[in-house]
Amino acid sequence: MSNITRIDPNHRRSRVVVHGDTVYLAGQVAADTSGDITHQTKGALANVDAMLARAGSDKSKVLSATIWLSDLGNFKAMNEVWDAWIDPQNPPARSCGEVKLARPDLLIEVIVVAAR
Repeated sequence: MSNITRIDPNHRRSRVVVHGDTVYLAGQVAADTSGDITHQTKGALANVDAMLARAGSDKSKVLSATIWLSDLGNFKAMNEVWDAWIDPQNPPARSCGEVKLARPDLLIEVIVVAAR
């Protein structure tokens, strides 16, 4: 059985869990939620980059992504940022939906599974 590594755990969750060669990220949101969807998407993806790096991975190894938007009206603007961020040679499986996020200031949350 492979070792399990937990990065930044607390009583409720770990920000990253690595099991074998698979990296699981908790939902990533922008640190600064005062901006619009473009600003928040860039912030959330910057956090994804940082967490993947801590786990020894990067966006070229993303296997799947789940994107939650507070309003699907932001889908096009979010995709513009996503398309500029994602490795076009290695696009992941992806889903996107509208949900009520944990706080009203949050416009996007990104959850990623990646290889190492």
